[in-house]
Amino acid sequence: MPPDPLETLRQVNEYLRSALLRLHPERKHCSGIRPQDFSDILTQLLRAAECLRGRVASSEANAGLERESLEYRANLEKLKQFLPDLHGRLLAEKARLETARTHVAAAAAWAQASKKTLQSTE
Repeated sequence: MPPDPLETLRQVNEYLRSALLRLHPERKHCSGIRPQDFSDILTQLLRAAECLRGRVASSEANAGLERESLEYRANLEKLKQFLPDLHGRLLAEKARLETARTHVAAAAAWAQASKKTLQSTE
């Protein structure tokens, strides 16, 4: 039995609302964002696409489906506005981490050189 399109869209919209709150652009730290978050969003978008491709013509279900479709569109618009900002923040976080890694490597090299200097003076 195929899934109910209305219920599927409700679940997708609920997930997208939740994801938009969790990943909200006003959050300064990206460390809580995982690759799985993006995979999950993509999975939900694919579920909705499949659901919308197979719409039924029942007038009763149509009104509810139309409401959920409009909410889905609004969620997509929010994602469209949100994702470029998130991408910029993730790139900034990547640069910060690379800088920190470089500093750690330099400190480790300095410590190793200092250790060798101390050993050679003994």
